[in-house]
Amino acid sequence: MDKASVLGDALKYVKQLQERLKTLEEQATKKTVQSVVLVKRFHVSDEGDISSSDHNHNEVVNSCYDQLLPEVEARVLGKDVLIRIHSEKLDQGCLVEILNEIEKLYLTIVNSSVLQFANSTHITIVAQMEIEFCMKAKELARNLRHAFLNFI
Repeated sequence: MDKASVLGDALKYVKQLQERLKTLEEQATKKTVQSVVLVKRFHVSDEGDISSSDHNHNEVVNSCYDQLLPEVEARVLGKDVLIRIHSEKLDQGCLVEILNEIEKLYLTIVNSSVLQFANSTHITIVAQMEIEFCMKAKELARNLRHAFLNFI
């Protein structure tokens, strides 16, 4: 092998690597993490929708709900779902009901952990979507938060 053929092969290899890098970067930008957090400033209305309170009467009524309803965060990446729940008023017995609600939404629970600190409870759940799952992160968080009304 002469120097010219070695240089030619090296240039071809560098071009292949550049094309591979470009392809991987495009794939990485397509993988977006969808995330939503529903916090205490939102309330569940009689129709089941979550919205911010606009009227003084609603603020008084909804402040009771807000104190009872937990903060729910849902993140979706591909077929994986991360759910975080933080509550000041959650009983330990509610964990089974929470896991059942998640499974009703066509999610398979891979891992879950519960941490209690003083009066608050922090639950982290990792799940995978089943074929029937068809929600966005915001809808998932809304449905879980609405389901907590049944536990209170």
